[in-house]
Amino acid sequence: MNNAFNKRRKFILFPLAGLAFAALAGWIVMLLWNAILPGLIVGVGTITYFKSIGLLILCRILFGGFKGPRGGQHNFRGRNTWKEKMMNMSDEEKAAFKAEWKARCGR
Repeated sequence: MNNAFNKRRKFILFPLAGLAFAALAGWIVMLLWNAILPGLIVGVGTITYFKSIGLLILCRILFGGFKGPRGGQHNFRGRNTWKEKMMNMSDEEKAAFKAEWKARCGR
């Protein structure tokens, strides 16, 4: 029963945390816009809270942000593949590999 309660709680809390983050981000965008841009650029007025939320949504659509690395897929397998490749190399191959990278990096 405790496990089912935790799953239900996560199901409710994660969307609420996402909404709270979006609300906070909109408020920060509004404050920054109103504090910086009207004094910096002539003709730019202040924006409301809902316009700042709209601006965030527009930026998300145009630039595809808020995803994290690789489109939201956290794949850290790349770290281990290089280690595995180095472990499977012979000593001569390792020396050639290191020499090549020293030549590329200038060290």
